[in-house]
Amino acid sequence: MVKVVRITQPGGPEVLKMEEVDLPKPGPGEVVIRHHAIGLNFVDVYHRIGLYKQPSYPAPLGGEAAGVVEAIGPKVKDFKVGDRVAYGNSPLGAYAEARIIPAHRLVKLPKEIDFKTAAAMMLKGLTVQYLIRRTYKVKKGDTILVHAAAGGVGLILCQWAKSLGANVIGVVSSDEKAKLAKAHGCKYPVVSARENFVEVVKKITKGEGVPVVYDSVGKDTFQGSLDCLRHFGLMVSFGNASGPVPPVDLSVLAAKGSLFITRPTLNTYAAKREDLVASARDLFRAVKSGAVKIRVNQTYKLADAAQAQRDLEARKTTGSTVLLP
Repeated sequence: MVKVVRITQPGGPEVLKMEEVDLPKPGPGEVVIRHHAIGLNFVDVYHRIGLYKQPSYPAPLGGEAAGVVEAIGPKVKDFKVGDRVAYGNSPLGAYAEARIIPAHRLVKLPKEIDFKTAAAMMLKGLTVQYLIRRTYKVKKGDTILVHAAAGGVGLILCQWAKSLGANVIGVVSSDEKAKLAKAHGCKYPVVSARENFVEVVKKITKGEGVPVVYDSVGKDTFQGSLDCLRHFGLMVSFGNASGPVPPVDLSVLAAKGSLFITRPTLNTYAAKREDLVASARDLFRAVKSGAVKIRVNQTYKLADAAQAQRDLEARKTTGSTVLLP
């Protein structure tokens, strides 16, 4: 029997319930991983509230964790019992002491990276990797705009973009978070409570705007983000922390300068095994070099996952958060 946290129905944090379940033997192409640390992400909230639909209930939760391979099924060639592994792009079910997972969704964890760091960086770090290396290739001299710059994705993105030679304008919600973002590569922190980020962007870029906006906030910032883009700029909408973006009149993109917009997901960018491995290798290289430092600022027991989500939604967390089985 293993302890797992599942959701009984769409709703608030109270729908998260810890249960004990039997863990069967792994099937062909599967392994059993014993979790040492589990990542907490805003996408978990989307699954909980029903923004991202679940096929049935009770439903598993969580797509990021790190641990040790405990058993392997038939036809598994790349892993063996005892391997240190991590994942950030898998079927849901990370909120558990142990789980069965398709082996092709795992990557081996370098010895230089501990379990907490890995659980805090896989989904967020792989997300940043595709955002700045593939969706838009950030280059030296770029000035870019990043929303939620003091969050888990934001802190990684600020550091990595700076290491590539970019100047980051980062929107945060408080002076404390502004200091945190600045300490992690954000050149121009913008406190949304008292500053208009559109006006700040226009001032910094002398009216031109930025080539790309990374927006995980959604409804509350979408229109302003479009106003920050220069002609032919790219709006990267990759989250909905304030709610889904309402329907968009495409003529607005023309009026604002032949803009582009994309709604990317890690599931697509890491769908192929070779892309997942290459992205993870790039992420591990950035972390091992010191260009990206992963901040685990909060830890909770797995049994306290509901409280962890409450704090995440209330913007009480910074950097990354992990759950400990």
